[in-house]
Amino acid sequence: MTDDASTYDEGVRLQKALANAGVASRRVIEQYIVEGRIRVNGRTVTELGTRIDPENDLIDVDGTAVQLDVSKRYVMLNKPTGVVSSMKDEKGRPDLRRFTKEYEERLYNVGRLDAETSGLLILTNDGELAHVLAHPSFGVTKVYIAKVQGIVTPQTIAKLTKGFDLEDGFISADKARLLDTSRNTSLVELTLHSGRNRIVRRMMAEVGHPVVDLVRRQFGPLHLGTLPAGQSRELTKIELGALLTLSREENPADATPGDVQEKQ
Repeated sequence: MTDDASTYDEGVRLQKALANAGVASRRVIEQYIVEGRIRVNGRTVTELGTRIDPENDLIDVDGTAVQLDVSKRYVMLNKPTGVVSSMKDEKGRPDLRRFTKEYEERLYNVGRLDAETSGLLILTNDGELAHVLAHPSFGVTKVYIAKVQGIVTPQTIAKLTKGFDLEDGFISADKARLLDTSRNTSLVELTLHSGRNRIVRRMMAEVGHPVVDLVRRQFGPLHLGTLPAGQSRELTKIELGALLTLSREENPADATPGDVQEKQ
């Protein structure tokens, strides 16, 4: 893609690329172009002759990113407890292969959940997106529901949001709220953008309420909803658009595969 999209003579016509990606029919997309609703690499295009490079150019429609590569697959998994976030566990424990074998593509997990934690995990063959979203400096927001020992007080909730020091540095929850108490346990919702190792469990232990059960309900714009434990589904176009848009807002230059170290 050149600086001036309208003078780019190679590549694929914009309306054809978007139609192939399932955005809408060519006729509808042409109308979008005329109305100025489509951007290429951040610049609005209004000429029907616009051509793009589908492998390199970034397209968004009404501010929502579009994936032009139809070979990319994006799957939401409700990871059950007892399964490690790995495609092959050296210790022979149950791993993610049981959930990816039904897909032709070779899928990988975005970040990790420890074996005792259940909930939302993304599986994809989009390596670039996986590295960006799991990179510590990107700080995708995650929402957890923790069942903990003891009766959590408002003072404890305030301490979680105010923050405190752990052995690897200061930490605070973006949000925290008490959902319920029953006998000698409490349900706490924590919103965090940290990707530090087992951070929810360590935070709750630090405030005197060890975790009994932990589930991740949300990852960025994605919500687990009613997806049963052990089940998976492909992301909807709306979910994928929101996820791609998030990933393109900030792409750490140093986001390499070796840097991805998230586990809850």
